[in-house]
Amino acid sequence: MVSAGDFRNGVTFEEDGNVLQIIEFQHVKPGKGAAFVRAKVKNVITGSVIEKTYNPSAKFPSAYVERKDMEYSYNDGDLYYFMDPETYEQVPVSSSELTDSFKFVKENMECKICSYKGKVFAVEPPNFVDLKVTDTDPGFKGDTATNATKPATLETGAEIKVPLFIEVGDMIKIDTRTCEYMERA
Repeated sequence: MVSAGDFRNGVTFEEDGNVLQIIEFQHVKPGKGAAFVRAKVKNVITGSVIEKTYNPSAKFPSAYVERKDMEYSYNDGDLYYFMDPETYEQVPVSSSELTDSFKFVKENMECKICSYKGKVFAVEPPNFVDLKVTDTDPGFKGDTATNATKPATLETGAEIKVPLFIEVGDMIKIDTRTCEYMERA
C-alpha cells in the first residue's frame, strides 16, 4: 500500500481501477484547514495526465509495471512482433500502442516493452539509434546560414531534418525522444 503522504515522482499505484504514476507532487499545508497533497498523475494505460488532490492519510494499492527488454522482429499489417530473448516467445503488439518515435526502430533492435498484468500498454525504443540516410538533397556550398537544415529520408522510412553537410549513405545518430539529428555515427 502507498500512502498519499509518501508520494514521490515515479511512484505507480491503483485508484478506481486505473493505474496512475506520479509526475509531480506537492505537500500543501495551508494556514487554515487540513494539509493535502496536490499531484499531477499520468494514467499509464491511456497516457492522459490530470491534476488531483489527495488526503495525506489516503492509502492506495501499489501497482507493479513490468518493463522488459525485447527484440523487435517484424510487423504483419497492424501487429508488430517482439521476441523475448530468454524464452524466444513472440509477443504481438498493436500499432496503437506504438509512439511516434517507433519510426526509428529497425528489425532486431532491442526495445522496452511496458506491461501491467500482462497487458502491453507502451513500447519504448532505445534513446539513441544509428541509421543510414537513404535520400536527401545535396547541400550547396555557401548556403551556410545559421543552423541550416534539409529533409532526409532514413533507412526505416522516417523523415527528419539534418544539417546541409549530410549526404546519402551517411550513418547518423538520432535521439528518439526528441526525433532529432544528433551527430554523425
